[in-house]
Amino acid sequence: MPPTVSVVVPCFNAARTLPACLAAIAAQTVAPGEVVVVDDASTDTSTAVAAAAGVRVVGQPRNRGVSAARNRGAAETTGAVLFYVDADVALAPDALAEALAVLDAEPEVGCVHGIYETTPLIDDGPLEHYKILSNHYWRRRSVGRVGTALFALGAIRREVLERAGGFDEALRDGEDIELSIRLRPLCAIRLTDAVAGRHDDADRWRAVLGEQFRRSRLLVPMARAERRPGRAEPPEAEAPTLTGQRPVAVAATAAALGALALMPLAALVTGGWPVFGAVAAAALVCALLADPGLLAFVRRERGWPYLGFFLLAQTAVLVVLVVGAVTGALPVGRGRRPGTPPRPNAAVPR
Repeated sequence: MPPTVSVVVPCFNAARTLPACLAAIAAQTVAPGEVVVVDDASTDTSTAVAAAAGVRVVGQPRNRGVSAARNRGAAETTGAVLFYVDADVALAPDALAEALAVLDAEPEVGCVHGIYETTPLIDDGPLEHYKILSNHYWRRRSVGRVGTALFALGAIRREVLERAGGFDEALRDGEDIELSIRLRPLCAIRLTDAVAGRHDDADRWRAVLGEQFRRSRLLVPMARAERRPGRAEPPEAEAPTLTGQRPVAVAATAAALGALALMPLAALVTGGWPVFGAVAAAALVCALLADPGLLAFVRRERGWPYLGFFLLAQTAVLVVLVVGAVTGALPVGRGRRPGTPPRPNAAVPR
């Protein structure tokens, strides 16, 4: 007998996309046992939209972030499998069925998650297409057993989530990756393109780069947590950690920024600043050409003219990624170490 499934939709000011999200859940080929929208103290009409769709709405007394909303959703539901879907995602009709099929066929898999389609839920322009195409490509290239779970559209066995301790409510970004560190010793994780959905992504420079900076600040602490001595080996130690950018692209961008930083000193001391400028330019070119498959994919999807804009956005994102990672590595304002169990009040209620 298939397990019961509870769909949890964390929601904050998502009145624009929530109708499509809930309509897609209602249209699933396998109906969930229950659907709960956890409203994270929205100031728009999200609560009314969810109520009009006939689903159960649970309100947070104050805005606490997606981790707390997901934990609240787990506490308010009873299904043996929790399927999390963000309020700005509209699932493909067979998403739940495909996720359950993976969990049924592979008992060792405790979490299965999917990919974004190449068409945005609401088309808001070229910068959103940069985000959509990038996210689709790097998830698609990583399909299989992975070391990272992403919960914008994904299912997890309740008993696995409880054993891991739930989402860390101190985190508003990077919560998926942090939880993944605690999931790996407990179960295998699968990324599949059979679970898919259309996503309404960020479409303004400030939002895109701000999100990238916040997430990048967690890269070094997360890497340290993964390598901490005494950690239990996951069931499949070779399962890769998902990364949106090629490591060589990040390294080349860091080299470019380093060379640019040294240019003023070189001009004062040796007069050799043109050399550093040439190094910076060459390193940046290497960063942008580090993933030719991505560039070919973007050209096929959007054409040659768009590729120029894509490279501009890619440059900005890589620079912000490096700056965020460097600032996140500084020993300032560190709290609880990533990968350690959350405080009791942040755990999924038993």
